[in-house]
Amino acid sequence: MRIAMPTRSVLVRSIQAFAAVAAFSALTACETPQQAPTGLTDLTERPAERALMGAMRAYDDADYPAVERQANEAMKLGLRSPRDLATAHKLRAFVYCTSNRLAACEAEFRAARAADPAFALTHAEAGHPVWGPVYLKSRQ
Repeated sequence: MRIAMPTRSVLVRSIQAFAAVAAFSALTACETPQQAPTGLTDLTERPAERALMGAMRAYDDADYPAVERQANEAMKLGLRSPRDLATAHKLRAFVYCTSNRLAACEAEFRAARAADPAFALTHAEAGHPVWGPVYLKSRQ
């Protein structure tokens, strides 16, 4: 049985949104006059953030063992942004749900919300037949 995953365009938009938020955050951060602003290239040179991007690419390629490895690595290396940490937990939740590890999936959704209280799945993600119900349960 093949589980329907979000379309490539949804994931591409998610990556683009991540890049835009990272760039905006870097550009609007308080900085001293002698400091150059942090750019997207700077962010992706950080090992944890690079591992998260690898997890996102692996997810897009449906390489779920690599998603789990890369997300684990990103968390181990210390993601700086609460939103990035929530994304790593979300990716692991998706992997756990697709491999029928529903309790672990629910725990990852809870961990995502603990990392970033504003965490929420998109409407399309929340409507997924496998992890949608687990996500709703995790919000109770």
